[in-house]
Amino acid sequence: MAMAAPPVTLGVDLGTTSVKAALVEAAPGDPSGFVVLASCVRATRAEAAAQSSAAAPQAREQDVNRIIQALNECLAALPQQELRKVCSIGVSGQMHGVMFWKTGQGCEWTEGGAAPGFEPRAVSQLVTWQDGRCSPGFLASLPQPESHLSVATGFGCATIFWLLKNSPEFLKSYDAAGTIHDYVVAMLCGLPRPLMSDQNAASWGYFNTQSQTWNVEILRASGFPVHLLPDIAQPTSVAGRTSHVWFEIPKGTQVGVALGDFQASVYSCMAQRTDAVLNISTSVQLAASMPSGFQPAQTPDPAAPVAYFPYFDRTYLAVAASLNGGNVLATFVHMLVQWMAELGLEVEESTVYSRMIQAAAQQTDTCLTITPTVLGERHLPDQLASVTRISSSDLSLGHVTRALCRGIVQNLHSMLPFQQLQEWGVERVVSSGSALSRNEVLKQEVQRAYPFPVYFGQDVDAAVGAALVMFQGNLKQKEP
Repeated sequence: MAMAAPPVTLGVDLGTTSVKAALVEAAPGDPSGFVVLASCVRATRAEAAAQSSAAAPQAREQDVNRIIQALNECLAALPQQELRKVCSIGVSGQMHGVMFWKTGQGCEWTEGGAAPGFEPRAVSQLVTWQDGRCSPGFLASLPQPESHLSVATGFGCATIFWLLKNSPEFLKSYDAAGTIHDYVVAMLCGLPRPLMSDQNAASWGYFNTQSQTWNVEILRASGFPVHLLPDIAQPTSVAGRTSHVWFEIPKGTQVGVALGDFQASVYSCMAQRTDAVLNISTSVQLAASMPSGFQPAQTPDPAAPVAYFPYFDRTYLAVAASLNGGNVLATFVHMLVQWMAELGLEVEESTVYSRMIQAAAQQTDTCLTITPTVLGERHLPDQLASVTRISSSDLSLGHVTRALCRGIVQNLHSMLPFQQLQEWGVERVVSSGSALSRNEVLKQEVQRAYPFPVYFGQDVDAAVGAALVMFQGNLKQKEP
């Protein structure tokens, strides 16, 4: 009986603010070929003070214990009878970040109890992609990578270089490193050395996607601890098998090498090569698939607003990745709430958010211009935000919110314009992301800037994408 049940795949995504888990099952009758049986999201609330005092105030770190706690809560919330049917696990997560652990002591498994799982032990905090400790001056002092991607603050290798210079003792405590999702895969499989896909390796910097190798010689010459660099694997490959029962998932279940959350998100919704995929959540990404055989120029251009990221089957995605998305709206909401608190009024952030979107929906146009780059951009790290063309008639909440939403989309359009997508053969835009799904005004501005058919996909997420990569990989292996 058990053999007849369609295979179930678990997808997990360890994001910047939340952890998602989704159970995906083959559904030959469904147009997509699969169905999501159940899914769960838990906020991580993992922000933590920097472990090195020299890193503050630009540091952005997260407590790994809290992230794993959110992961455990997600698994506990999924239907147990479905977890027993899981035959493969796909994992993705926030790219660029780095955490460290001690081999063989990275976690402790609790078996027996109601929910067998693991808890972090000899681990550092996660230094995330939002970390700002590497100043432009510090980055300029680093060796030039042999890669088509330049290195920015928040990238794993830049962070390790910073720690090497500012906290060398800290690095001596650990002998393994990876992204948060590489860590989870290593713990699930009991890997002696972490494995990393080229997607995550490229996001760390100092990785050559053509030769699929780290810039070991360049790094070693600068005293970089190259023993911390993970081994490289193809993003569709199996990293190992679960070394313990995990919740109800059987021991010996296949686990894929961890994917970039961006690639997994795109994979979950790019039905055609001619689709561009737009995601507006904390930050913004717009991606289009490059033709097979395309190779990016092999020298990094830090001033280029479009980067080429490894995708699957040795192809590339052209990506405009803006640091300013839903986080800008959140900053604006937070500012309003703070102002009101200083005026002696208490208002919930959620109330402010919904009211300001309502106001902007009624204000269909504005002359107010907001450049929303409060966080700068990777290709313009020193740029700040600005508000121009302010007149007394454009000061309502509706005007300002409309201008802010337009500014977020126009900033993206300045990086990757409509005309360029047309030249690449894009025929429609599939869009997703939490900031977009709950903001009608942002949707209108996307349609104004990118006059393609825009499809607002509902269930586009990295957890489903990570499951699908494993799920479709298994289907291919079973084909004669």
